[in-house]
Amino acid sequence: MMTRMWNRRQFAALGVSALLAGCQVIPSSGRVEPVRPAPPPPTTTVPAPGSTLPQDGTRHRIALLVPLTGNSAAVGQSIANAANMAVLDTSADNIRITTYDTGTDPGSAAARAIADGNTVILGPLNAGDVPSVSAAARPAGVPVIAFTNDMTAARGDVFVMGQMPEQSIRRTVGHARAQGVTRFAALIPQSDYGQRAEAAFGAAVRDSGGTLVAVERYAPGTTEVAAATARLRRAGGFEAVLIPESSRIAAQAAAAIKPATAASPRILGTELWSGAADVPRAAALRGAWFSAMSDARYRRFSDTYRTRHGAAPYRVSTIGYDAVLLVLRLAQDWRPGRPFPLAALRGDEGFLGLDGPFRFGRDGVIERTMEVREVRTGTVTIIDPAPQRF
Repeated sequence: MMTRMWNRRQFAALGVSALLAGCQVIPSSGRVEPVRPAPPPPTTTVPAPGSTLPQDGTRHRIALLVPLTGNSAAVGQSIANAANMAVLDTSADNIRITTYDTGTDPGSAAARAIADGNTVILGPLNAGDVPSVSAAARPAGVPVIAFTNDMTAARGDVFVMGQMPEQSIRRTVGHARAQGVTRFAALIPQSDYGQRAEAAFGAAVRDSGGTLVAVERYAPGTTEVAAATARLRRAGGFEAVLIPESSRIAAQAAAAIKPATAASPRILGTELWSGAADVPRAAALRGAWFSAMSDARYRRFSDTYRTRHGAAPYRVSTIGYDAVLLVLRLAQDWRPGRPFPLAALRGDEGFLGLDGPFRFGRDGVIERTMEVREVRTGTVTIIDPAPQRF
């Protein structure tokens, strides 16, 4: 599915202080510390063998690996535009962002980035590209901050920055349990996403003290979803049912599970619904809950993006912006010519970006704060805001 959501999916309007705050570690007190000037850079660097870039001893070389050709080219360009916006909006003069196309050969793109002397790689976007990119980067000691949402891609020198469906599901289940829901069910597509959603849902229900009473699976894109929905309805005995699907398919299934006016069972969705225009129009989804990253800063970013680039950004493009903010924060104590400060990524306090607070766990997987939303007639309302800090 290729939409502006890409869910499988002048920025001065934010104010200078908001941009600078995005580069900060979030202290446990919640207070944002002022930006400290970057330490003086060294005056010389060792030329990278085979580099095609001019030598530069005053800036960090940062590689951005995204698809600029192929089926995901529009998404990759949107991320690249957002990354460049971050550099402009912060007036950053201590980093050089160079974009490399992973559309044809991600391993070769990574090799070129290494030859050009880049000391950290932001990207790639697709999980399938991570092995070849990390294979090129690892011998050079260059870490990879990947944009995929596949947590299995994380390694000691590979960090995963995408939005995780597992975290969305856990947040929603936690809210449901807090509202007194105890008995859960799930309608699961037989896909990689569905398998991840089922495992995360089962763990979240179990860990929160709930009971998973029924699970029905179906092959995506077939009439089996109707049969699976009928089996689930006959099983009964549940107060909430997870449908980790696009809003269109979820609405079809929800209509067969309960009448539009009924309060139970509660329909639960995932981050796939975030920003989908048909969600507030779907009568069957009224009363449904799902969790996603906050859009508070995104809306203003989107307005600025439209002004600069003449089109709406893909929702995922903020990951490019936040990745640059992350590097800028670390660059305050990182001198050009020295290795990337890998250990600094694993701080408990975290960082602040357009999508809210985030941090990397010891396993290299990002953790984000999320808000819980409820679908109402013609609108989607935040019913449990995202925490402002960890």
